[in-house]
Amino acid sequence: MQHVRSILALLVLLHVARTSANEPAPTVNEQLATGIDFLITSQEGPSQAEWPYEGVYRVRQDGQSIIPIGYRVGGTALVSTALLHLPDTSGSTDDRTAALTRSITFLCESTKDPLMQWADYEGGYDVRGWGYIYALEFLCDLQQAGAVPEGLDDAVRDAVTFYTRALQQIAIPDWGGWTYSRNRDVRKPCPQAPFMTGPALQALFAAAEHGLDVDPDTITAALDALERSRSTTGGVEYSGGLKQAPPDTHAAGAAGRMLASETTLYLAGRGSLARVRGAIDSFLAFWDELEARRGKTGTHKGAYGVAPYYFFFAHYYAAQAIELLPDPIRVEYRKPLRRRLEQVRLDDGLWNDRVFARSASYGTALALLSLHMADTPPPPTWSPTPTTPPN
Repeated sequence: MQHVRSILALLVLLHVARTSANEPAPTVNEQLATGIDFLITSQEGPSQAEWPYEGVYRVRQDGQSIIPIGYRVGGTALVSTALLHLPDTSGSTDDRTAALTRSITFLCESTKDPLMQWADYEGGYDVRGWGYIYALEFLCDLQQAGAVPEGLDDAVRDAVTFYTRALQQIAIPDWGGWTYSRNRDVRKPCPQAPFMTGPALQALFAAAEHGLDVDPDTITAALDALERSRSTTGGVEYSGGLKQAPPDTHAAGAAGRMLASETTLYLAGRGSLARVRGAIDSFLAFWDELEARRGKTGTHKGAYGVAPYYFFFAHYYAAQAIELLPDPIRVEYRKPLRRRLEQVRLDDGLWNDRVFARSASYGTALALLSLHMADTPPPPTWSPTPTTPPN
């Protein structure tokens, strides 16, 4: 294991050494102003309240092919998270507040959408869980920040309760964790997807911190599955968790999901800062494998089956992982992360890892959150409720 880490550290240094900007990078304030102005003006939907994430997957409704509600809710929640936490450098406070009020209303009203009800969850390919995860995380953040708009306290509280329960209802039975591609019979266990299980757990950690009813057994089963999904060499399976991942699970194809897995396990007392740092080193060492698929068509292609949608997802959880490290190390790791994000900033000042123009809102929000992760609250931890000792 030490040998593997030494090689990774060398690769990181070599990659950083050859990464340089040809032109002066925009100032932090310029990046923020451009990104925030775009996010505020790019809301869409019937009430100008959404930032839907767009991918290749669509659903049929009323004879039309549409973006599924899970992507609409999840994308809106992630952009809302950015507008909630990013520093205001452009004097857009009033416009930002108005945009957030519309998005919060949408996230609360979406709990009544028939396609977001867990009782109708029939398995197969189903992405509503992404909506549950990021809506729950954002609304908990909103409450924690004391930033719930006037008149929406009850709606936000009810929505947090809904999303907390919904996310637990779609957990995989017996084997633990979450995935967006289930058996048709959801009563049967199936492999979990670590890059969904990690974020789902973090959302439930936040709900528990807010006093919501979170089942410790659901958490324990998911954490057990995450632990089994990582190999002895640090790689994390794309899908698995029933038995221990084989040693040849390659880190190059797992550079994104390793970060979400290791940070989540650490937050639950199941990991270590050494493992978290190892995941960051792998991300930096194998960044080229992610970059090769950024903005490309298709999904899982190339030698390691990397999909474009891993790109900013990986940067977001890399930034989260970096902020868990001790201060001197944390400062040093921020530098290569910033260089890489500045390297892929588009000519219009935005970020997008998909071929769909609409997903620039998602990419820009995650890129800016990654650059300013130090300005966001630390992620919640998980500590199981101790049992009462017998008399």
